[in-house]
Amino acid sequence: MRRFHIALAVADLQESIADYSRRLGVRPTAVVPGRYALFRTDQLNFSINQMPERAGQLRHLGFEDESARGFSSTHDVNGIEWELFSPAEQDAKISEVYGNEVIRAG
Repeated sequence: MRRFHIALAVADLQESIADYSRRLGVRPTAVVPGRYALFRTDQLNFSINQMPERAGQLRHLGFEDESARGFSSTHDVNGIEWELFSPAEQDAKISEVYGNEVIRAG
């Protein structure tokens, strides 16, 4: 399976989790209180980081692809960062960055 990935900066993580849970119809699969949340739907991998100074701005784009090997990042001709990763690689990267702060859904 291949999911489009969007990463946004948000002003308030808790308010954004409530809003995007309604919009996407799912609860986050991973949360780092006060810092980060990840949502996965059938088509979308959507992450938010609490960064009030950049609220509403795109952080990066990419693809979650089960066949991807490793975690890679490139920039397109417009300077936008694009990531490519498998679900397992993303989960490992989240744990690497946030350690035991990550709360995973069921």
